[in-house]
Amino acid sequence: MQVNFEEVYNKNKDMVYNLSLNYVQNSEDAQDITQDVFVTVYQSLNSFQGKSSMSTWIYRITINKCLDFLKARQRKKRFGFLSSLFYDNSNDLKHNPPEHNHPGVLLEDKEAINALFKMINELPNNQRTALILHKIEQKLQVEVAEIMNLSPKAVESLIQRAKTSLSKKLNNSEG
Repeated sequence: MQVNFEEVYNKNKDMVYNLSLNYVQNSEDAQDITQDVFVTVYQSLNSFQGKSSMSTWIYRITINKCLDFLKARQRKKRFGFLSSLFYDNSNDLKHNPPEHNHPGVLLEDKEAINALFKMINELPNNQRTALILHKIEQKLQVEVAEIMNLSPKAVESLIQRAKTSLSKKLNNSEG
């Protein structure tokens, strides 16, 4: 199966960037992840077997790269905390929490969006992925199921658990 990388890139680059942005909430990090995804796609294109659609395959790669990025960021934070909280000869913190830096968010909405994404980021990976794909990327549950390699019923359950968890967190933060 001969596939043109340039066509694959042009067709999927926006989807990969937007999905990455929904995971990391920072445009520079999303650009880095997008580049990393397409390096992997380029290196693996000849081994793509067509068991799923090309876009499903790329979604899976993107989700894995995003989750790997977030795990690495957590490891750096833990290590940074253990090594030192502050820069040498300064009272400035080395590791501030990432700020939601999405180009489509108005300044006055930033605080609410930051709080919501902080809660989304606290969800288990499978719930977060299902929620992002279904509610933010607006994929049908059957598409989410194919991307996540789960049954549609399992995806429905993940989304419901994510919504329940977010609802509880929102109620706790307001009360």
